Amino acid sequence: MRDSKIGWKTAAALVISNMIGTGVFTSLGYQLLDVQNTYSIILIWVLGGVFAFIGALSCAELGTHFKASGGDYVFLSKLIHPLAGYSYAWISLTVGFTAPIAISVMAMENYLSALNPLFAHSFFGIGVILILTLIHSFSIGQSGVFQNVSTAIKLLFIGVLIALGFYFTPIEQSALDFSSSWQTEVTLPGFAVALLFVTYAYTGWNSAAYIVDEIRAPRKNLPKALLLGTLIVTILYVLLQLVFLRLSSVEQLSGKVEIALLSFSSVLSDSSSKWIGYFIAIQLIATVSGYLWIGSRVTFAMAKDYALWSFLAHKNSNGIPVRTLWLQAAISILLTLTGTFEEVMLYAGFVLQLMGTLTVASVMHLKPQKDAFKSPLKPYLQIAFILFSLWILGYMLYQRPKESLIGLLFVTVGIITYFFNQRTQQKKHED
Repeated sequence: MRDSKIGWKTAAALVISNMIGTGVFTSLGYQLLDVQNTYSIILIWVLGGVFAFIGALSCAELGTHFKASGGDYVFLSKLIHPLAGYSYAWISLTVGFTAPIAISVMAMENYLSALNPLFAHSFFGIGVILILTLIHSFSIGQSGVFQNVSTAIKLLFIGVLIALGFYFTPIEQSALDFSSSWQTEVTLPGFAVALLFVTYAYTGWNSAAYIVDEIRAPRKNLPKALLLGTLIVTILYVLLQLVFLRLSSVEQLSGKVEIALLSFSSVLSDSSSKWIGYFIAIQLIATVSGYLWIGSRVTFAMAKDYALWSFLAHKNSNGIPVRTLWLQAAISILLTLTGTFEEVMLYAGFVLQLMGTLTVASVMHLKPQKDAFKSPLKPYLQIAFILFSLWILGYMLYQRPKESLIGLLFVTVGIITYFFNQRTQQKKHED
């Protein structure tokens, strides 16, 4: 039974892997459509890191209190209302984990198709999803080894990118802008929309909390994994944005997905810049892997509690919820085939921000427990997170109503299925 539990390093690798994915290598291009001052952009990424850290502190307290896999589903069900927990699990299944998987393979295709048109077809991304799902169907230990190796490759690659980025002299028409225009930009609705892209990029700060009962000594290892993982990611994110701004112009990056490839193409030869694109595609594999691993546990936790989904409450001989794992893969493939990159990122980001806010709010209902981690400066940090989040969501509704309403539609359908389940269970009791 040696591989039945993972240590803090693997848990931290899972956090880092889930956080560092599509957003950091794609979202700057969309941010530059509304925000172009370097101070504004760095402020956005620092704010995203600060609030991800607050979220990680909150999840560390929640996870060590309940000590049960399922993450936010468990927290919201017990502290707010079963409907809140169910809604989160529904969102996790339909958007929360599946959309980031879909976005990751879309980004992978964008980067690779710029190098070779053969990769422009969705069958490549679908193949990646299927292979990784198969890997995660066998053992937790195997999943852990794959996650550690793929995350190590990811971190090494990002370290090389940052080193190269600061080694080269900024291009003449670089996107760096240290003027006073940031004072105006931070008051615009576009600043809040740019923040939503960034908060999406930080999604994953709660990853290890979803698999608490698969972590050794969670009281010690869960907070360490969540907080250290979030801190590392924040530093890397800020440095990467500076690199991209140094090596490219606003015109080059605005509205583009493959920003890393475009940035380094100005200072590297064609053959060398191609390797940048290939390695970004490779590191996105770790992101897809992490979301597949985590997301299936949330759906499994819901399936155990609700008759409507009871057919999913099954584990194989290795203790892996294979039915939820493969259902998640199927929905991810569906989103890959039916949505555009920007559209899926925005409505997923909106919903994830909404549900993350509920989770952080739930901490304030938590009574102190002797053997659980205690979030410092509680509830002031949580209140700051909630106010910040509501500000972003409000501006998002104003600026991008279509994507916001799509996100709310997913939530509404989830609420309907909840009450349908309640009626189904009531009829069974009556019979």
